[in-house]
Amino acid sequence: MAVKYTKHFLDKMENLFAASEYVLRYEKGNFKSGYCVLKDTKIVIVNKYFPLEGKINALVDIINELNFHPKDFKEKSNQDFLSDLRQPSLKF
Repeated sequence: MAVKYTKHFLDKMENLFAASEYVLRYEKGNFKSGYCVLKDTKIVIVNKYFPLEGKINALVDIINELNFHPKDFKEKSNQDFLSDLRQPSLKF
């Protein structure tokens, strides 16, 4: 699956976090990688000043870092979307 740099694609990624136990927040800050994952409190913070492409790339990195699994989600659409993101042919 190719990453699409659209608002709709970003919304789908945000829905994954909404369906997970992690809270996604957009905040200002001085993050070296553009995001911060607080694993103990299950909060993900992404730089709110990132452009659309930067937000999507950060969320893809975070999803891979957190090792979300399709079975963790109840909705079939989230399971399918995550499975598509996990495909080795993921292109930026």
